[in-house]
Amino acid sequence: MNAQSDERGGTVPVAEPDSVAGDVTEPERELGSRAPAFIKASRPLHLSWQVGVFAVGLAVVAAGVAMLVLPGPGWLVIFGGMAIWATEFVWAQLVLRWTRRKVTEAAQKALDPKVRRRNIVLTVAGLVIVAALVGVYLWKFGLSLPWNISE
Repeated sequence: MNAQSDERGGTVPVAEPDSVAGDVTEPERELGSRAPAFIKASRPLHLSWQVGVFAVGLAVVAAGVAMLVLPGPGWLVIFGGMAIWATEFVWAQLVLRWTRRKVTEAAQKALDPKVRRRNIVLTVAGLVIVAALVGVYLWKFGLSLPWNISE
């Protein structure tokens, strides 16, 4: 395991090359609270810190859920709220790790040459069908809008 010294005199794990893909993977952070040390030192202060983090995270997640039906980046805001919760709660850190792993797997699968070729073929087929439907519409009705057709 490689480690480098940081300015505090401790050691920080260094990313190592992935043996399968050959790329560099990030070491996973340790689970637990990331509150400052002076807050962790006092139990009542740490508990009130956690309540505040939970309330802010809940407000952000609620806004994200509302954005699923309203205009806005709903999923992005929901994951932002989860990231806020992950600064204090282990369960949120585990959910974010699982989500990051699944997104990485999906991205690698999407870059697979067979999957890319299939997606390109399906996209071209869909565009040909849409172009044919537009051509039939223009041949039958001309350049009139659908709500102005009197047939």
